[in-house]
Amino acid sequence: MKASKHGFFRRWSPLASLVFGLLLCGGLGGTPAAQAQVLDDSTKVLYGPKTTRVIYEAEVLRDSTSGTPIDTTLTRWPQARFWFHDTTFQQDLGAVGTASRPLLYQPNLQLGARFGRNVFDKYARVAAEIPYYDSRSPYSFFRLVQSGSGEQVFEFSYSRSLKKNFSVGIAYERIASNKILAARSSRDGLVEHSNVLLFSRFQTENERYHLLFNFSNVRHRGIEQGGIRPASDTLELRELFNYGREQVYLTRAANNEARDELYLTQTYRLLGRGLTVYHTLDAKRQYNSYFDQELRADNSGGYLFYPPNPVRNRTATLDRAQYQQVENTVGVLGRTKSVEYRLYARNRLASLASKTLDSAATATDTRLKTAAPTRNFNQVFVGGIASFNYRTIYSIETAGELYALSLSNKYTNYPEYWLRGTVRTGPLSAEILQTSYSPTLTQQEFVGNHYEWHNLPGTATEFENVNATHLTGRLALKVPNFGKLTRQRFEASVSGVSIGNLVYYDTDGAPTQESGSKNLLIGSARYRVHFGRVGFDNQATYTRGGDVQGIRIPELVTNSRVFYESYIFKKAVFSQIGLEAYYQSRYRALDYSPSTQQFYLQNGFTIRNYSVVDAFISADIKTVSVFLKAAYLNQGLLYDGYYATPYYSGYPRRFQFGIKWNFFN
Repeated sequence: MKASKHGFFRRWSPLASLVFGLLLCGGLGGTPAAQAQVLDDSTKVLYGPKTTRVIYEAEVLRDSTSGTPIDTTLTRWPQARFWFHDTTFQQDLGAVGTASRPLLYQPNLQLGARFGRNVFDKYARVAAEIPYYDSRSPYSFFRLVQSGSGEQVFEFSYSRSLKKNFSVGIAYERIASNKILAARSSRDGLVEHSNVLLFSRFQTENERYHLLFNFSNVRHRGIEQGGIRPASDTLELRELFNYGREQVYLTRAANNEARDELYLTQTYRLLGRGLTVYHTLDAKRQYNSYFDQELRADNSGGYLFYPPNPVRNRTATLDRAQYQQVENTVGVLGRTKSVEYRLYARNRLASLASKTLDSAATATDTRLKTAAPTRNFNQVFVGGIASFNYRTIYSIETAGELYALSLSNKYTNYPEYWLRGTVRTGPLSAEILQTSYSPTLTQQEFVGNHYEWHNLPGTATEFENVNATHLTGRLALKVPNFGKLTRQRFEASVSGVSIGNLVYYDTDGAPTQESGSKNLLIGSARYRVHFGRVGFDNQATYTRGGDVQGIRIPELVTNSRVFYESYIFKKAVFSQIGLEAYYQSRYRALDYSPSTQQFYLQNGFTIRNYSVVDAFISADIKTVSVFLKAAYLNQGLLYDGYYATPYYSGYPRRFQFGIKWNFFN
């Protein structure tokens, strides 16, 4: 992605977006909105959170459009991991917008051809999870999070009903951060991410037909620094927390990613709620480009940071890949008071093309050549879900998907499937999940300037399917109130996971397959309680078996919050003040390769156990929510910093400010 193509998004500042949004709310919402207002006898406008509902595709595919109220609570607002689209605990490169991966184990339910470039998924919207709004008036909001270290998260969304059963909307999002390592100034940019989203919802008057539509355009540009380069081999890791004054391995490298996706789902009732047909179209493109305009030599005659011998060009690196996919899903669904089902078939047409810099090209001469032959896929999947509920005593649910057929005859990793069965009774539930899936397309084949491998199906080096079995037991209790102990909730789960034929990136940065099986024991618990006006929210995840060949998971990860909440100024303002603490035990974290955009195994760097304590105050004033937070308040008490990834230090102490403002007319 050239800088000129990205300049529009860089110039679209949050302030301009906010002004545009306010004008849009006021200008477009003038006369039409006045005609649609809901008034009481004193002509007081009644619009607000209670008149605005959020509808998701998952509800429509259960033949329900009642929606849920918008979230106006303060609980998640100051918590950083809820500012993005993936709220799981993540390992990143220490700064907002950088490459990341789930820190804790996550099962895989994606079958067939998959690109396998996922390090920026955390910041991209999931088309199937886009919110649609059912409001009696135009609804818009903006949210802004800013810190003294250059972190920024901004979102503006506007939607309105053109008719009773037809609504449209637009949203713009910007995520940005500045360098915390080797920074020339506090405004030295590191990441620039933008996302423009168009969305619409329609239903007929009799509610037999429903249509959900969205289109997203994502552009992500991240400067790659390669981590801290110690000035001397004698320096200890605890001496490398000079942040902006530290040296880094890469000075002219960057990753660019572009994602475009068109998504729609439509349903039509044939026999009431008992039989509905549906169709989903998902067409998307993901483009990734890595370039380094200055390959630097080390003292031994090799290359700094990269493997000793580039495959092709010894002056610069420019690797590009583009994955395109079109999926059509057709199926039937229905529900009664006791039974719910959904059956479907899906066709996937996909292709992957890659290019790399010609061996004779220079840093200013970007002649590209085909890196590997274009791969094309035509795949068919079938699947479904069925559940049975007997009053409120127990329920049984089964679900699964099978990669049934390859029409392209170039994809032979059969069979691929996932099957899940769940039984619930009262607060207890048990689940079994069995999966078998092929490695990603990037794990199967990659040709770039620094790495090359071919593990294609049908060859002598092909990878077998990864197989996994999960057994899980869960407990969810709403504990009765006891004295001043109110709103008590306790959740716990224990999982046993067995993974066979695990594919991972080894210490040389290339994929490999581990024979035999890896076993994990995972226990998690969360307890929430209020004692008068004081609230506690504590959760922890323990993983046994997470430090073996191919797997790196901290043994213990905890997150705790304690806060005091009350109304002030004659109940005009609802406020919370409190502390949040994150703890992570020591482990040998995965390292990161920017040229392949993959996290890989390393054995020489151990991230010590550390905690990050934040102090926050948040307030809700009618339709406005704000917070002020002192992040990493405990810096310097025991250590001067912490590492998020080997040689990537996390943010130092800083102040963060956030504001979210809802408009209901």
